[in-house]
Amino acid sequence: MTGDARKRWLTSLGAGLAATAALLAAGSAPAAQAAPGGETRPQVRPQARAETHEVEYFAGPDARPRHIEVRDSTHRTAAPATAPVTPLQRTGPTSARLDLVVIGDGYTASEQGDFTEDARRSLDAILAIEPYRSYRGLFNIWLVEAASPASGVSGDPTADVTRDTALGSHFFCEEIERLLCVDTDAVTGLANSAPAADIVFVIANSTKYGGAGYTFTTPPDGATYRGIATMSSDNERSYLIGAHELGHSIGNLADEYQYAGYGAYPDPEAPDINLSTHRDLGTTKWHRWVGEQDPTGSAVGTYEGGGYYETGVFRPTDTSIMRTLTSTEFNLVGREAMIAGFYAHADTLTSRTPTSAPISRGTRLTVDLAPLTGLAAPRLTWYADGKRVDRATNDLSVTPAELGVRGRGPHTIRATVTDGSASLRDPSALASAANSLTWLLR
Repeated sequence: MTGDARKRWLTSLGAGLAATAALLAAGSAPAAQAAPGGETRPQVRPQARAETHEVEYFAGPDARPRHIEVRDSTHRTAAPATAPVTPLQRTGPTSARLDLVVIGDGYTASEQGDFTEDARRSLDAILAIEPYRSYRGLFNIWLVEAASPASGVSGDPTADVTRDTALGSHFFCEEIERLLCVDTDAVTGLANSAPAADIVFVIANSTKYGGAGYTFTTPPDGATYRGIATMSSDNERSYLIGAHELGHSIGNLADEYQYAGYGAYPDPEAPDINLSTHRDLGTTKWHRWVGEQDPTGSAVGTYEGGGYYETGVFRPTDTSIMRTLTSTEFNLVGREAMIAGFYAHADTLTSRTPTSAPISRGTRLTVDLAPLTGLAAPRLTWYADGKRVDRATNDLSVTPAELGVRGRGPHTIRATVTDGSASLRDPSALASAANSLTWLLR
């Protein structure tokens, strides 16, 4: 994907993201507002080490999420600086993949085999949801084997249970039973054991339902992970927490639920691709999908309530995984945003032949395509001096001579991959899904 394409997609997310970046750069954030139940309304927070973090949690498998500020100093651990790393899935170079790091907590040294199986099962469940399933090939998955002194985690089954673990995972965080918190410094430190980290999951050794999603965590070395999600290993519904949190960190999707008592949306327009203050079906951001039957069960339209507010803001469908975990589907608008988010971090096309050095007519150009399936429909096209060479379509290995190049040059050879998925309609999203490699023949 070209830099211009990425810029066009990011621009389409709205000016609100630029305002967020300005707040982060300035090191300031809007003051928290009181919400029902003593919680705080979700807010933009600076990307700096802090004693508190904004966390999204789920009070039960059928409950809508809530947000709360949690203290990060209550369960500090003496985690090791590094830990063994195993690739669960490696589909390409880290520079061209979305790297997901999974760390186990509450697994002793002798239980690391159990962690591997629990991680595999949880990730298979998450990545069975579209569009993860079709675009799984854009992920590298790294398992960090953090051995804990004790088996299990604190707060399981009751609040008085305390266990010594590598990451300090604990239920009853802030006295909320299902809120599963961790020592974020320990998490981000161990995540650096992996070759790269875009997203970090913590899988806690427990059958108890629970988890959390941390918004933007900055490790000591200054590198920013887009998010940390926690979930229990052996509860059949906890994997949905991870699927939902990736909706935020990859797709930049807003929560589509609302809180009683929040009232009307206060701003002229929502910055998020899946929320809008415009009810008119012809002018809403997702007008290209209006009327389509959605995988969540309703037709795409404008449904009032979202972004925590009850009125004055609209979402694309009646429900989705960004509204409640009783739904296991992204709506069509969410799917498109997720796919564009995948391509913002990863490229379908990579090369075994360097593009930085001149080539000759006989140089064999060998490329690789990420193993995409299902919704994804990648197409590889070759160009010689700007002219498409149809006979080489989808060929993974060619020479300039085979593409019809004659004479001493200079000549330009280009390979381009486009995604023909029916899940992409927005021109910016379509542009984000294309990427090219270019070689110069002298």
